[in-house]
Amino acid sequence: MRFWIFLLAVCLGADALAESVVPTRTIRANAIITEIDVVTKSGRIANGFDRALDVIGQEAKTTLYAGRPILFDDVGPPALVTRNQIVMLRFETGGLVITTEGRSLERGSIGDRVRIMNLSSRATLFGQIHADGSVHVKN
Repeated sequence: MRFWIFLLAVCLGADALAESVVPTRTIRANAIITEIDVVTKSGRIANGFDRALDVIGQEAKTTLYAGRPILFDDVGPPALVTRNQIVMLRFETGGLVITTEGRSLERGSIGDRVRIMNLSSRATLFGQIHADGSVHVKN
């Protein structure tokens, strides 16, 4: 019987020792999170970060308030393309490659699907942002 009580105490105590990442100050949406912006605080949130290194260098998707745990959906990779930015559009099919300039109508990071306006035809297209900042358009 003592063993089970000991095991229960250890299990309950493990949650008490867990930590959550919280901002030290209010962080506005679209700001990049730095080391001085976050600390760990005792207490665990199911859908929140428990290591500051997982949050540092990420971009705030919403306003983060001091002392409130940072949740998984609150941060993401920094935006590579901003709204109204001129980007290179790339269309590939078979052996054909077409490149032209476009204007981003949305902001996004690597892998995001964004709306782009082709500057030559003024057509609105959808494409995926790649690591070099270009947007690849598919059929």
